[in-house]
Amino acid sequence: MTFDRVRNLITGLCRNNCPGYDPSPGFFVHITSTMYMNMNDTMNGSNNSSSELVMMTPYLHFTGGDYLFFKIWHPSSRGAIAGASIALLILAISDRCLHAVRGVMDARWRKSALALETRPDDNAQVDDPSSTKKFRNTRRIRTIPSFVLSRDAARGALYSLQALLSYALMLAVMTFQAAYIMAIIFGLGLGEILFGRLAAAQL
Repeated sequence: MTFDRVRNLITGLCRNNCPGYDPSPGFFVHITSTMYMNMNDTMNGSNNSSSELVMMTPYLHFTGGDYLFFKIWHPSSRGAIAGASIALLILAISDRCLHAVRGVMDARWRKSALALETRPDDNAQVDDPSSTKKFRNTRRIRTIPSFVLSRDAARGALYSLQALLSYALMLAVMTFQAAYIMAIIFGLGLGEILFGRLAAAQL
């Protein structure tokens, strides 16, 4: 597109949409200079934003500088990486501990709920023809516990907290920082050693 065609196009647009349109050449120079300055500002802004963009290393590495959960937490030195690894280790152990707590609490809630459903009925009695003893009927055994707001709300809160820990560990793994990954794997294994038998005993 030639310069004259560009000028004619801008002139037509200004004539139809600009109330204070002036057909003099100075007005055209003012419009083009303004467009050029706006274009430069836009390009400079994009360059500044691209210079602040931090690229993630898409492979396993031990170097620092990866953002961990928050913008202010990006360990760079060896000591900072070691501290972040210890924090992830504790989070991984806490995940397995919370899993065990959920198993224990679910088993207790289930037993107590079923006990309430199968307790003797005081209003019904059956005579034993072979003896003088009387046996009370029991209610029909239920395989699914009834809904109790306090227990089910606590169960949902525990599950949500465990999901939060799981997603946090997943975000740490997605940094491809090898020290973080090893700390998480070691923490999950250690947590299973410490608390795994508690959850398995309730199955």
